[in-house]
Formats: sequence, C-alpha cells, structure tokens
Amino acid sequence: MTASPPDWVVPPEPEGWSADDLDRLPDAPRHTELWDGALVFNTAPQRAWHHRVIRTLEFALLKLAEDPGRVMAEFSIKLDDRTRPEPDLVVTANPVDDDRTFVNAAEVALAVEIVSPESAQRDRLAKPTRYAQAGISSFWLVEEERGHAVVYVYELDPVTRSYLPTGIHRDTLRVTKPFPLEIDLP
Repeated sequence: MTASPPDWVVPPEPEGWSADDLDRLPDAPRHTELWDGALVFNTAPQRAWHHRVIRTLEFALLKLAEDPGRVMAEFSIKLDDRTRPEPDLVVTANPVDDDRTFVNAAEVALAVEIVSPESAQRDRLAKPTRYAQAGISSFWLVEEERGHAVVYVYELDPVTRSYLPTGIHRDTLRVTKPFPLEIDLP
C-alpha cells in the first residue's frame, strides 16, 4: 500500500510552485528549495566539515562587511518566479530588512556554495549556471580537499552571462569583490 503525500506537497498550479509559494509552506522541511516550480528537499544531515566552513566564512565576511545585515547563511535567493535556491552564504549589496524571507538576484553581490555529497551536482553545475544567468556578479564554490577547504572564485562575464574563474585558494582566500578580504582557510 502506497501512502499519499501530504496535501501541502501538491502544487497550487499545474505548472508547479511559484517562488512566493515557498513562504506559504509551513510544513516543508527546513532548507527546502524551489527549482523550476518543483520542490527540492535538502533533508540530509549536514556534515560537521560543511557546518564549520559555513561558520568560518560567515564570521570572516561579517567582520569585513560594511554592514552585518549584508551577510546571511542559508538564505534563499529568488532567481525568477519559479526558482528560489538557498545558497550556503549570501552577501548582498545593501542590508536586508529583518522581515524578509528571501532576496532577489539583483540584490546579491556574492553567492557561496559549499559542496555536499547530496547536492554536489546542483552545487557544481545547476546553481552556478542559474546564478550567472540571473546576473549575480560573484560566486564561490568551496570543495573539500584532504579535509581542507579549497575556494574556487568566479566573476560574472556580463556579455555571456557566465562565470569566469579568477582564482583557486587553498591556504588564504584573498579577493577584492564583493569587498576586499583575506581569510585563512585551514
């Protein structure tokens, strides 16, 4: 016997969910994303390494940002009417009001994805492509290499709307965008 899904899983429209619908799903698991109108549940347990990298980068960014209201961990970006992913870190051009539940792509200066086994394909392929198409100017992809973080830094080519690599950082992350910063990675 197959159990029926809960009522809240059924989309309100035949073409799927909208980005705004995501806020009206109180029973959805934490870290639920929306991709082209389809819900994606990120329910795998977070590894300690992943958690430590998020916190290390978040604290460093918070210390260096002009306003701490610009830096958010695990906060969603509305890329279009049917796509709302949740990067590991987001840095916005301006502080975000406290009552907001997402930011629009035009507000984002940097999106950071820390690769996890359960989301590796989305983190490496889908998200960078969609972030670039949405016009997000900077993207960092963090990979694990022998227990250490390696940060791949990308900058948007506005003509092709794709990312170009600007650096691979293993010991120290030094960048000038979205603001000058230097972070020891080990």
